Amino acid sequence: MDFGKVITAAVTPFDDELKVDYDAFQKLIDYLIENGSDSIVVTGTTGESPTLTDEEKLKLYRAAVEASGKRAKIIAGTGSNNTAKSIELSIKAQELGVDGLLLVAPYYNKPTQEGLYRHFKMIAESVKIPCMLYNVPGRTSVNIEPETVARLLEVKNIVALKDAGGNLDKTSLTKKLAPKLDIYSGDDSMTLPMLSIGAKGVVSVASHIAGKEIKEMIESFERGELKKALDLHLKLFDLFKTLFIITNPIPVKEALNQMGIKVGGLRPPLCEADEKTKKAISECLKALNKI
Repeated sequence: MDFGKVITAAVTPFDDELKVDYDAFQKLIDYLIENGSDSIVVTGTTGESPTLTDEEKLKLYRAAVEASGKRAKIIAGTGSNNTAKSIELSIKAQELGVDGLLLVAPYYNKPTQEGLYRHFKMIAESVKIPCMLYNVPGRTSVNIEPETVARLLEVKNIVALKDAGGNLDKTSLTKKLAPKLDIYSGDDSMTLPMLSIGAKGVVSVASHIAGKEIKEMIESFERGELKKALDLHLKLFDLFKTLFIITNPIPVKEALNQMGIKVGGLRPPLCEADEKTKKAISECLKALNKI
């Protein structure tokens, strides 16, 4: 399975009553595909997965598969800190026709490396579609160590890693121990550095705003046009950082709404951006000629 270079971790649009707006979501899928997304993650962290019911998640998977029409691959974020529940949701997502799964490291309960190995192995072996591991210790308080990632490659449908660990040495060791694994940057601002040590692309938030430019940056690097890649990285750097000045996905939803792509508000415990943040987002979008 080739998930491509630019994978967008999609937001979940809500209406005025904070119910999932499936029509707006399908329009968002179209927009993302038209603007450079090779694959789209549905119900990841950026999609506010903790506040979505399983019924809503399944409807979103169905809506994404329908809207995509095979133009981009749909990756369902079915991982959680409950192995049995993740298996159940993963099987149902597979039945709805998604192309792959994103499996986040279990959060809060802090399993050992052996626990992580067993967790991911059990989920991946419950389905036939490709699985991407997701290492994000800043949110989960646990790190999937390179040796554990390499060990998990004995499971044939574990094919990729979204690495938001922020440690290039550990990413390098992962690539050394698992050279055939597709590694994706989990942080937009780390994409270019991670390409230099063997990453394939990015699971991006900023691609909601600048998907074509991010793809151009990656393809420029692949062609050996390093100065052009760096210039694009620097051009987009303020965007990468502005979208995380407060908790994701608050800034990216605000940015999309300012751009006229209506995705609504956020479910508690998240809340809308304050005026200072809104102004910073507006200035960033204006500098990139997005509004």
